[in-house]
Amino acid sequence: MAEERLQKILAQAGIASRRKAEVLMLEGRVSVNGETVNGMGAKADAERDQIKVDGALIHLPKRHVYVALHKPREVVTTVTDPQGRTTVMHFVKGVRERVFPVGRLDYHSEGLLLLTTDGEFANRITSPAGHVEKVYVVKSNGRLSDEQMEDFRKGIPLHGRRTAPAHIKLIRQGDNPWYEVRLTEGRQNQIRIMFKHFHRLVEKLRRVRIGFLTLSGLEPGMWRYLEAQETERLLRMVHLEVPVSRHAAHASGHDKTTPREHPEPAPEPAPPPVRKAPAQRPAPRQERRPAAAGSPSRGNASQQYRAQRPPSGERPRPASEQDRRPAPPGSPSRRESSQKYGANRPPSREQPTPSQKPSRRPFSGWPAPNKHKR
Repeated sequence: MAEERLQKILAQAGIASRRKAEVLMLEGRVSVNGETVNGMGAKADAERDQIKVDGALIHLPKRHVYVALHKPREVVTTVTDPQGRTTVMHFVKGVRERVFPVGRLDYHSEGLLLLTTDGEFANRITSPAGHVEKVYVVKSNGRLSDEQMEDFRKGIPLHGRRTAPAHIKLIRQGDNPWYEVRLTEGRQNQIRIMFKHFHRLVEKLRRVRIGFLTLSGLEPGMWRYLEAQETERLLRMVHLEVPVSRHAAHASGHDKTTPREHPEPAPEPAPPPVRKAPAQRPAPRQERRPAAAGSPSRGNASQQYRAQRPPSGERPRPASEQDRRPAPPGSPSRRESSQKYGANRPPSREQPTPSQKPSRRPFSGWPAPNKHKR
């Protein structure tokens, strides 16, 4: 493979557009065979040379992939989002190649969006020099006058630079009319800013066509591979050659153009925390352990027991110790043993009778403290 300009190789690898690739080269973030590139005009052979960006080796894809997606509203047109919002990559998980969006649609807009692995193709499609027309339908909160529509067609100043000539026409009248807008450039939020310039707000915006490609057969969130004829026509439209190997790889590997739905539902925001209800108290014991079939209930069993119990006066007294445990033959009785033990016990110290005990003196209060005692 012959040597090519380094920024073109980076664009073909999908690293960045040619203009951004030049910025990477000037910042010293690109190296060829271990030598840092600090200026413009450097060339390299993608098949023989080792080209690195930020220390990571790049490879040109063996085949390019072209995908058409119907982007839904409230989806970010980026590969990743630091805020954790849903991106367009969430809808093309069935694509094995590392594709990236061509251009952008803002968060609240929907419509046709292309994704590809061909960086040069993406650069030509989004550049005004490619003259690829994009068609939008716009719902406004008020009607534009004829003078305002004429100024819209000529272009307005936007960020210090006038917009390219555009086309606009009224397609549905009413308090909130619909317009068809055609642009050949795609600056960020361009249509919304242009309507705001005439004191009108855009309520809905949908891109319905890029070049000759339309949203036919694609519902929001669905995607499909472009056919080989569509790919060839787009490449010729932006003045790019159609290599035979690229056409063959596309035709053999991605000849299915049936629209495909999103494989998984888009993630929903987490619901607010819900306080759990307090746990229920356990059921009573008789409810946790039901009685066996045929057995009386607890109340009926208690009444039956009371009815069978004899009166308190007729209740038998418990048996005494000697009745429960009869003494062996020849042993003395309990009373005889007690008398014998009392006779053999030594006399105890005589205790005074209650009348002989000394009487206690009544309490007359605490003694006065000694003031001289330290």
